[in-house]
Amino acid sequence: MTGRRRSAPSIPASAEPATDPTVADRSPTTVRARGLLPSLSPAERRVARVVIDEAATAAQLTITELADRAGASEATVIRFCRTLGFGGYSELRLTLAAEAGRAYEATAAGESVGSDISETDGLAEVVKKIAFADARAVEETARQIDIAVLAQVVDIVVGARRVTIYGVGASAFVAADFQQKLHRIGLIAYAWSDMHMALTSAALLDERDVAFGISHTGTTMDTIEAFTHAGRRGARTVALTNFPKSPITRVADLVLTTAARETTFRSGAMASRLAQLTVIDCVFVGVAQRTYRETRAALDATYEAVSGRRVVPDRWRG
Repeated sequence: MTGRRRSAPSIPASAEPATDPTVADRSPTTVRARGLLPSLSPAERRVARVVIDEAATAAQLTITELADRAGASEATVIRFCRTLGFGGYSELRLTLAAEAGRAYEATAAGESVGSDISETDGLAEVVKKIAFADARAVEETARQIDIAVLAQVVDIVVGARRVTIYGVGASAFVAADFQQKLHRIGLIAYAWSDMHMALTSAALLDERDVAFGISHTGTTMDTIEAFTHAGRRGARTVALTNFPKSPITRVADLVLTTAARETTFRSGAMASRLAQLTVIDCVFVGVAQRTYRETRAALDATYEAVSGRRVVPDRWRG
């Protein structure tokens, strides 16, 4: 991960998710390539698009054929392989072939329906495609989570004086969910989506605090600005994004990533939020485990507090 402006000796910098071999072993090649797209050069991006859109075909191509198909040089293909964490092109081909085989088996079993939606799809097909994309986002996100980084995030949240969470637009809903989860177990947490409130909250943080910046693209200026201010005040910072080399990661101590695709009709789609919520749940449960007795007591107390606000089943009988 890219270095910070200040030192944080208690939190070792994590490895880049895209090039960490342990992450590469878990995460499908197309998922990693998709996450790196915004940070690639135009020529590497063309290679990536062939690998993402035509993975099974790419697995059968020589390096010269792939370079020709992408309108790039063989040297560019090699650079792309190394960016993904592979030692060379043969390793990429073998991995793509194995993944294509698994995808074919899933398709033959009726488990895959493709992700994008066309104007001719019927509603039944739309439902199938949305359900598939959402489920795939959760599965692929879980496969590529860096457990070492997740453990560090749990550590700093457990020890924090308070947790401040920044997210706007669709990410604001995820930030609010995280704040509510932490609040339920007795931790001091605030979620901010208004820029003025976010900046004033950041001004009050220090090294005892943790700041989360949630942005699918990692390019949302409001989130990055508040998040950067929090870091300058000394707060330890955690970014949650779909793109491991996006701008928000350059001002973060730790980076957690998702693996979701946004399609034609679904920019800021449920798939990306579900992927973010999956990671947030992993952080929350990790914190809850570390504070098990206090968590159980807090959950019981907060459940009891609202138990009288539920409709008694007998009242529905007419």
